[in-house]
Amino acid sequence: MARISGRNQLVGTVTEVVKGAVMAKVVIDYKGEAITATITTDSVDDLGLKPGDTVTALVKSTEVMVMK
Repeated sequence: MARISGRNQLVGTVTEVVKGAVMAKVVIDYKGEAITATITTDSVDDLGLKPGDTVTALVKSTEVMVMK
């Protein structure tokens, strides 16, 4: 298995995949909360993603903004 530096790894279940011409929306249920990822449709096809699949969401960010 490949090793990765990202430590924020959230295992969940794909609940929805909406493919567009170039990009796709993938919704993952993580402990009752929805995580939405936007990835290429090629990646969806390469991974064979479909509802019910168990996946790992890797979260890595260099910046977080909060507004009120």
